[in-house]
Amino acid sequence: MSISKELLNILACPKCKGEIQLTDKEDGLTCDVCQLKYPIQDDIPIMLIEEATSL
Repeated sequence: MSISKELLNILACPKCKGEIQLTDKEDGLTCDVCQLKYPIQDDIPIMLIEEATSL
């Protein structure tokens, strides 16, 4: 099971409040503005700035 399109439409980057995209591998969400990747664990996006990794 992957992240639903409806959930992706309402999620925003917690740092800049900008748009996020699902990675090709569907293992995270990325913000192009902040250059951060937020992980997805057990089909749950971890939207904490402290858990994000740099792109």
